[in-house]
Amino acid sequence: MSYDITATKTIVDGLTRAIVEQRLEPGAKLAEQKLADHYGVSRTIVRQALFQLSQKKIIYLEPARGAFVASPSVQEAQQVFAVRRMLEAEMTRGFIKICNTSHIRSLQEHVTIKAKAIERQDVPDRTELLGDFHVLIAQLMDNQVYWHKCSMI
Repeated sequence: MSYDITATKTIVDGLTRAIVEQRLEPGAKLAEQKLADHYGVSRTIVRQALFQLSQKKIIYLEPARGAFVASPSVQEAQQVFAVRRMLEAEMTRGFIKICNTSHIRSLQEHVTIKAKAIERQDVPDRTELLGDFHVLIAQLMDNQVYWHKCSMI
């Protein structure tokens, strides 16, 4: 069972990254069998991953047609960013209250790694590190709700 969870997470993470990095365009069809072959898993595992991604609104599922990369409207994208700004502002206020030297060191290391990715023009790493900054803050706060919400938005 843990293998299935790990395989599903690997697919979810891989597809999410490909979408964020725009290697998968909005509206692109995600073929179950191709994904199963690529990840070396059954189509059942792929379906689990696609279902999780659909719950996060990263993809959408159409009966008898398959899975497709989501194409959010401008209004939906603006709403997502508005929610993210609110969440990050509140998280920052909470973080400031519990912040210690170790936390600051962790953030500085993260910023240094991100700066190096920017210097070498590594767009995939830079994109991931930019998104992971707030996830790191949530982890340092040991707040599972923030941590998982930051990962989804």
